[in-house]
Amino acid sequence: MTVARGPPGRPSSGLLACWRRRPPLGFGAKVGIAIALGLSFAIIWTSVSPTSTSQQISTERSSFATEVTAPPTASHNRTSSSGGGGHAHRKPRPVPHSHKKRHPVPSGSHSHPHRPNATAQPDAAAAKADHSEPAPVTDLEPNEKELEQEQEPDMEMEPEQEAELPMPEESGDNSGKAPAEEDEEKPPQLELEEEPGEGDGEEEDPEAAKKKAPSKKRKLPPLFSPGAHWKHCSAKSGYHYIPCVDFDGDGSQRHHERSCPRSPVTCLVSLPKDYKQPTPWPERKDKVWYGNVAHPRLSNYVKGHNWLNHSGDYLMFPPDEWEFKGGARHYVESIDEMAPDLDWGKNIRIILDIGCKSAGFGIALLEKDAITLSLGPANDQTDLAQVALERGIPATVGSLGSRRLPFPSGAFDAIHCGECNIPWHSNGGKLLLEINRILRPGGYFIISSKSADLESEEGISASMTALCWNAIAYNSDDVSEVGVKIFQRPATNEEYDLRAKKDPPFCKEEQNKANAWYTHIKHCLHKAPVGIEERGSDWPEEWPKRLESYPEWLGDLQTRVAADHNHWKAVVEKSYLDGLGIDWSNIRNVMDMRAVYGGFAAALASKKVWVMNVVPVHAADTLPIIYERGLIGVYHDWCEPFSTYPRSYDLLHADHLFSRLKIRCRQPVAIVVEMDRILRPGGWAIIRDKLEILDPLETILKSLHWEIVMTFRKDKEGIMSVKKTTWRP
Repeated sequence: MTVARGPPGRPSSGLLACWRRRPPLGFGAKVGIAIALGLSFAIIWTSVSPTSTSQQISTERSSFATEVTAPPTASHNRTSSSGGGGHAHRKPRPVPHSHKKRHPVPSGSHSHPHRPNATAQPDAAAAKADHSEPAPVTDLEPNEKELEQEQEPDMEMEPEQEAELPMPEESGDNSGKAPAEEDEEKPPQLELEEEPGEGDGEEEDPEAAKKKAPSKKRKLPPLFSPGAHWKHCSAKSGYHYIPCVDFDGDGSQRHHERSCPRSPVTCLVSLPKDYKQPTPWPERKDKVWYGNVAHPRLSNYVKGHNWLNHSGDYLMFPPDEWEFKGGARHYVESIDEMAPDLDWGKNIRIILDIGCKSAGFGIALLEKDAITLSLGPANDQTDLAQVALERGIPATVGSLGSRRLPFPSGAFDAIHCGECNIPWHSNGGKLLLEINRILRPGGYFIISSKSADLESEEGISASMTALCWNAIAYNSDDVSEVGVKIFQRPATNEEYDLRAKKDPPFCKEEQNKANAWYTHIKHCLHKAPVGIEERGSDWPEEWPKRLESYPEWLGDLQTRVAADHNHWKAVVEKSYLDGLGIDWSNIRNVMDMRAVYGGFAAALASKKVWVMNVVPVHAADTLPIIYERGLIGVYHDWCEPFSTYPRSYDLLHADHLFSRLKIRCRQPVAIVVEMDRILRPGGWAIIRDKLEILDPLETILKSLHWEIVMTFRKDKEGIMSVKKTTWRP
């Protein structure tokens, strides 16, 4: 049939009889139809398509005993930087009267890796800062507002939500900087494109906004980039390599003080040829696999000392042998007779042992429930601190030189120096001033030596008199053939005020005793705290009551610390001990890479493990609280390698560490490399973080051939239990 058609562009007359022309659709109707079609397509697509590979984590659990979110905390905002930088401005925190206002760092700048640590002594004034009460411990659901605040870290300082503690002002002088800091190469700035709603408050051209709209993705650091090409470290120190101690590429020399490579370390440390898994505790304190720690200097050292011997595949440590005759137990008993008030394991809980040798002193005190942290000299090329760690004894690497040790003020109940050959009286007794800083008021300093040097004896006595330390006991033991002296630091300032000669002088207010990261030792004397609101004015409760006793100087933080304790106790008991696939009988050396109040370590206090609590230098200073509870730890900047030997730890715990460092560090992937260095093969890592971190992190760990044992995710948070293998490139 032929249908007559009208002129082009008009309907034919025949069709006009069948239908009437509809009016054209409006713009709103068209948009509505387009949105409806788009939503329908999205619903159909998500229902029939599998989850994206980039978002799916292997061996995922469908349930978990305790949720993965962090303990209930109040927001911890920092003063916003004055520049733009693409981050939303935050309300400035109130600054206590005892601290000057911190100068803001321009937004978008990278914190210098050698700056003094941003730490401060928590006191009553800090505790009274505005914060909300913590939620009930049983409520482990994430606080949506807090999660939103954590999404975008502040460029000046990562947002810590665990403590309402003040961040002190930077030191007025530059003495705390590392040598030649001004000439050091500055890290490249991360290019961050502005995200929606994060302007600097200025009016923006609408046309420019339209041009910027399509490209609003953040340029992510190398940790989140696909593909990784691993290679061995070329250092001659081989499988003993400590990046911030060894000279680059030369294991025959070591820095006298910590000095890190200019570029982040992204190479992998090789494994000993005959490496084997350590024996379980307590067997490992008496024997270790020689191949795990062997090198020529250690072999020569073994031949000249009877407290350790090489027998077959093992390095043996006879329990009755020590560097002093009679053994470590007899040595400790002789000290008890000299000063009964010490009361190891109750009154005296935390001890620093300077000059790590056999670690027998720490082992003898473990039997009394006291924990001893051995400080191995950085220039010790025999690597006795590595032997101590292999035996399961707490140890770290450091040096008493021109800089402060990475410990808070008033941290240790007692400090021991047994035949450590340190010239305490030299340079005006400057090293003793650092001991005075880290020793608790009323704490004990124990020094012993086999041979008496008259000049040294007189010099030390003069230095102790200048510090007003009291010599409470002296004894020359016939069995050990060693002379022991015990001094006590004054608990109050009354003795300081009676000094006829004010040398050393009192430290000025700006010479903060809390700063300990790349900070030079000052020739001045810090006063003892006064008043119940100051930490250190009273001696802590006896152990183990000390662990769950929250002193009055914490103020409003008492509730927060108690909530943190209960949270981690529930997580460890309900999830970590049974739900992650970890054989805890093979776990001895543990590190909490982002400790807050020490809740994770406190939850493991009854287990046969010890925990190194690491408080990042960019976070609020909570390390004094950790020591107050009878636990140990150090300050550290995770943008740099840690001061310890390879394969030091059996388990690493990283709770929301990467999300706080992904912008601050030049190459966040170097943190993963450092975890690979300090974790032994067969060791475990528990990583809790946002899914946007865990998804690409799993790819990185798989490229290192780590085994992903278990994962769990809920909402935007997740947890991974991973195990390091023996793979090397």
